[in-house]
Parts: sequence; structure tokens; C-alpha cells
Amino acid sequence: MTTTNAATATATVPEATRPAHRSPQVLRWLGAYTASTLGDSVYYLTLSWSAVSSGSPAQAGLVMAVAAVPRALLMLGGGVIADRLGPRRVVIASDAVRCLVVLGLAATLFLASPGLWALAAVALVFGVVDALFLPAVGALPPRIAERDQLARVQGMRGLAHRLGAVLGAPLGGLAVALGGPATAFGIAGILFALSLPLLGALKLRSLPQEETRDGTALRDLADGLRYLRGHQALGPLMIVVLLADLGFTGPLNVGLAVLSEQRGWGASGIGWVLAGFGTGAAGASLLLTVKGHVPRAGLVMGWTMAVGAVSIGALAYIPLLPLAALAAVSIGLLAGLSGALCNALVQTECDPAYLGRVSAVSSLGSLGLAPLSFPVTGAAIGLWGPGPVFVASAAVCALSGVYALAVPALRRAELPK
Repeated sequence: MTTTNAATATATVPEATRPAHRSPQVLRWLGAYTASTLGDSVYYLTLSWSAVSSGSPAQAGLVMAVAAVPRALLMLGGGVIADRLGPRRVVIASDAVRCLVVLGLAATLFLASPGLWALAAVALVFGVVDALFLPAVGALPPRIAERDQLARVQGMRGLAHRLGAVLGAPLGGLAVALGGPATAFGIAGILFALSLPLLGALKLRSLPQEETRDGTALRDLADGLRYLRGHQALGPLMIVVLLADLGFTGPLNVGLAVLSEQRGWGASGIGWVLAGFGTGAAGASLLLTVKGHVPRAGLVMGWTMAVGAVSIGALAYIPLLPLAALAAVSIGLLAGLSGALCNALVQTECDPAYLGRVSAVSSLGSLGLAPLSFPVTGAAIGLWGPGPVFVASAAVCALSGVYALAVPALRRAELPK
């Protein structure tokens, strides 16, 4: 892996010693991440609504799952690339490709009605790009902040992500309602474009563990997996992330769209429920941003996962949109806190030299394997309705919390003060 030159590293060290919220480097990264997250939120809502409107629930689930295949196949390689080439280059290239692809889809929809095949093709491209983007995003924070600021950076990242849900979901729903999917996809493309100049202005500092690597990419991957397997906390934490997302992503991405259609809430209804979730999760991320330290972080993470699962199961039985949005706030507060603590523990427990590969494994579970449940979720809802499916998914989420509490290294995990 090519190291950052000494002049750049020296120039950026003083900024890294500042509190995260006062560092220009962190703020540039945060602005770029916010724009990209807004684009993601608008894109995924529009894709989900377009797929549900153009086919059956099972077909919609299949379209949403298409992106998971290349993510699952290529994610680990994406982590190696992030550690070898540097995360900034990978993130810039990824957002540029997403911008061009989504704007191309918007233009196609303005001119014609290609149907589900066009949505599936774009989802496939996004899956390939995400396999590179997600590990690189996970590897960026240690390049712009010191270890004692990483928990705050993850809180700020959580706030940006939730801002994308609070603003992006209603924006996407409004764009679909007023201008159709073509307009909504066009807005997503513009948001991706806004991240590029901010990312281009980032100057990353080198890491103490960095050194030139002469081995093969396969050897780098094997080294990263051995490191993860031998770590008492990180290995079990990957299982926790996988279980939580297996239980959560199906109802959120497929079940919510079906609920909204069945109850007449429309695309804007999806947006408001997602906005409620984002609001609650933003509160959790704000707590981590301000405090920078949550006592007994592993214990809190496990309990919030287990308790939050109850609200997920109840969501399918709430008939009114305002009440559903309020329930989503509760889900967001608990799931958002547990998710922020998961990310913070990964950042602080992991050797930064392995962070791209560890982030790849985490993303492989949550965004590569978990979305493969979309077709199953859609088909199950078609057979039994949303209620039983949401309850079963909530049980899987609860299992993730129980497992976290059962593993001593996770239950006792702490964040640096």
C-alpha cells in the first residue's frame, strides 16, 4: 500500500488534535458524507417505490436484492483495495460512478418506461460500487481524527446518516409525488455530485502502522481475516451486526413499502415513517457526539438491541400513519444508539491498518448478505401478511442483542475517554 507523503502528514497532524467538530478535515468529510447519504436515501426510497409500483411484492424484493449479489461477492476485495489504494480515492471514484448512473436512469425514465429491468440493472451497478465504497468509508475516520475523537466522529457520522433519512426520505417521497421517479432519481444524482469537491479537498494523514506491502491482495485479505478471527471483541461483533441487520433490513426496505401501499399512505407515508426512525436515531447519535463516551458501551449496545426489537414487531399492527411515525422514533432511538455504539467499537477496537478489511466484513454482513432476504421477505408478506413477518424479523433483532450480552468481551467493551 502506498503511504501518504511526510509533508502531507505533518501538515494535517495539528488539525487531528482538535476536537472533531472543530476540525476542517472532519467537517469536509462530514459534508461529503451528508450529501452522499442524502443521495442514497432519495435513491433507495425511489427504487423501492418504483419497484413496488411496477410489480408484485416478491418482484420488488427481487429488485431490491439484486444489489446484494455483487456486494456479497466483491465486498472483501473492496476492503483490500481500500487499505491498499487509500480510502479517499475509492470514495471519490464510487460517488462519481453513482452520480453518472443515477442521472442516466433519470434521463431514461424521462424518455421511456423501461420497467423493472432498468431498475434491476441500476441496482446491480450500485451493488458493485457499494462493494468498494462501504469499506473505504469505514476506513476514513482514523485518517482525519485521533483515537480519542473516533467515538465523536462516529456520532457525527450517525447524525449525517440520520439527517439523510429525515430529509432524504420526505424529499424522495415528495419528488416522486410531484415529478415521478425520474425527477427523484435526478435529485439523487445531483446530491452525489455535491460530495465530490469536498472529498477532493481532503488531505489524509498517514498511520503509524502503515508500511509498503509487497504481498498479493489475497494475502492481504487472509491477513485481515486472521486478525479479525483472533480478536476477542471484533469477531463476535461481526455476528451481532449480521443478526441485527438480517432482522431489520427486510421490514425496513420491503415491508414498509408494502405496508404503505396496503394502508394508502403512499410514497410520502414511507418517507414520514423513515423520517421518524431517522429522528430517533439522530438523537442517539447526538448523544454520542456530545459525550464522546458511553459508560459500559457493550452492555448498553446489547440491551438497546433487545428492547428495540419490540417496537419493530409492533410497527406492523399500527394502522395510523402518525402513530406509526411515533413508533419509528422509538425504533430509531434504540436501534440508532446500538448501531452507533457498534460502529464506534469497531473504530476504537480495530488496528487502523486493518480497518478497510474489517469494515468490509461488517458491510458484507449488513449490506451484502442481509439484503438477500428481500425476496424472502416479499414472498412471506404475500403469503402471510406483514404482521407475522415483522414479528419474526423482530425476534432475529432481539437475538443479536442477547448474543452481545452473552459474549463477555462484548458485554464488557468500553469506549476510550
